[in-house]
Amino acid sequence: MADWDIKKLRILRTLHELGTVTAAAEALHLTPSAVSQQLTGLARQLGVTLLEAHGRRVRLTDAAHLVLRHAEAVFAQLERADAELLGYLQGEAGEVRVGAFSTSIPALVVPAVRELRHSHPGLHVSVREAEAAEAYELLAEGSVDLALSLAAHAPTPRDPKFTRLSLLADPLDVALPAGHPLADEPGLRLADLADERWIFGSSGPWSQITTTACEHAGFVPERAHAAADWDAILAMVGAGMGVALVPRMAMSGVRGRGGPGRGGGTAARSGVAVRVLRADQPRRHVVAAARRGAEGAPGPARVLAALRRVAEGLAVRPDGAADDDR
Repeated sequence: MADWDIKKLRILRTLHELGTVTAAAEALHLTPSAVSQQLTGLARQLGVTLLEAHGRRVRLTDAAHLVLRHAEAVFAQLERADAELLGYLQGEAGEVRVGAFSTSIPALVVPAVRELRHSHPGLHVSVREAEAAEAYELLAEGSVDLALSLAAHAPTPRDPKFTRLSLLADPLDVALPAGHPLADEPGLRLADLADERWIFGSSGPWSQITTTACEHAGFVPERAHAAADWDAILAMVGAGMGVALVPRMAMSGVRGRGGPGRGGGTAARSGVAVRVLRADQPRRHVVAAARRGAEGAPGPARVLAALRRVAEGLAVRPDGAADDDR
């Protein structure tokens, strides 16, 4: 295979455009002898004659014109590569891989991806669902560039491997059967539900979040049923089988269902009333993390900025205050 030297091909193209070795040398800030040496070397590498004498000048051979036709395609591709590389360096192109827990995907990640499709169409975001522990394993091994998790299940801010960035404080509302005696109770508190039958996971983050929130309210919840899927939890609540804490962000991501309204409650699905616990509302804190030092890379930085904008647009401000509490 011939050795196509880009630098020498550019010299050949300049000679073709300007007509003489002297003019090409001046344009390229070379000596005429250097131009001749470079073109002689290119001819040797390609195994063809590129120049022939024409009076006191030289002219390109048919082989040289053939070489230039292909070289122009190469130059055009290199220009496209330069433009794409510049876009990558400016965060306009490339791929950013995000590992995220399930409820953050419809509520935060998908809206951020939609925004970036319009503002930075050359930037591709690939999403991988992962719970907190797995997300950080993926981040540490380089399989994802950003990890979204809950602060309670993330490495500490002092972990030297990662940089943590707070996104929002997500309120936990309570889902009750629509006919429950407390469904319309004004000023409902979590402590009012101490004697209820509760629905939450038997293990994992949501189990810990529910038990911790109830313990802070002064009681240990009695788990009547174990489930982690929101459809399953809400179906059981609607059937009158118990009550459950539901994250505001998860409800906003459930298709066709409303979140808590400004009046303090709304039907998330048939038979379910979702109430805002104004007096002692628990919250879960959502964080994003990157490998330390990588958070400022253009691509991840643009994705983080989009995630922050989405978080700010939710019904909860990042400082944890609900819009309907103002």
